[in-house]
Formats: sequence, C-alpha cells, structure tokens
Amino acid sequence: MTTWQLTIDCADPSVMVRFWGPALGYVVQPPPEGHETWNDWYLSVGVPPDELDLDGDGSDRLMDPDGHGPTIWFQPVPEPKAVKNRLHLDLYPGGRDRSRPMEERRALVDEAVNRLLEAGASIFRRYPEDFDDTDVEGYFRTLRDPEGNEFCV
Repeated sequence: MTTWQLTIDCADPSVMVRFWGPALGYVVQPPPEGHETWNDWYLSVGVPPDELDLDGDGSDRLMDPDGHGPTIWFQPVPEPKAVKNRLHLDLYPGGRDRSRPMEERRALVDEAVNRLLEAGASIFRRYPEDFDDTDVEGYFRTLRDPEGNEFCV
C-alpha cells in the first residue's frame, strides 16, 4: 500500500492552515514527537530561521482527525500562483447523496459557499450561470482560496 500526503505550494502556510482546516474539517497536525512546535522541529533539522515564520509556531500541516483522509502540507514557495490549477479539490457539503432534491442540494452548497466566503474565499465561477454548456443538471460554485487556488463546492 502507498501512503501519501497532499502538498500545496503557497506563500503563507499559516493563512492556508487557518482557511483549509475548517473548510475540510481537518485539524492542525501536531509536530513530531519531542518537539513543542513545528518551528522547533524545522530548526532541529537545519532549516534556517530566516526561512521560517517565527511569529507563529510554524504550523503548516493539517490532518483528518478521523484518520481517513490524507495529510496536507502547505509548502512555502517564493513564486506566486501563475496559472489555473491542474488539480483541485471538490468539496461536497452533506456528502455526495444525489437522491436529495435539487433545492436541498443548492441550499447546502450556498451555506458552505457563504461560510467559505466569510473565511477568505472568493467566487470565480457559478454553474450553471457562468457556463455555456449546461446540459447536465447540477449546481456548484468554483471558488478561490486566499491565495487564488481554485476549488469547487
């Protein structure tokens, strides 16, 4: 079996952890055993202090509290996001139950979108309103996180 984590390049891991933790129902991953903070661990393995956010504790990783989903590491990089994502997350508020009436599904999406907008997301596109090809019944929103990464709800 292969284990894996999702690594997301970003400018400010602390912002991303604060946004994506609640968005996914994830929690901050504790630092390795024997280290009080992630910064303590990074310093112990030789990461230079000028590469760390020493104003905080260095938390840059999330985990599924139930242990089902992958861990997520927000890796700081110097360059900003430049093009459309080649990989994105789809969030399904209320699960993927297609037996729910469309009105109920819309309400769940709208509630989640409003919560994410308050947390720092922005709306990029709306389905079906912003699409030419709307042959498929559906309702979703494409949002951008605080650093511009697209994801759907």
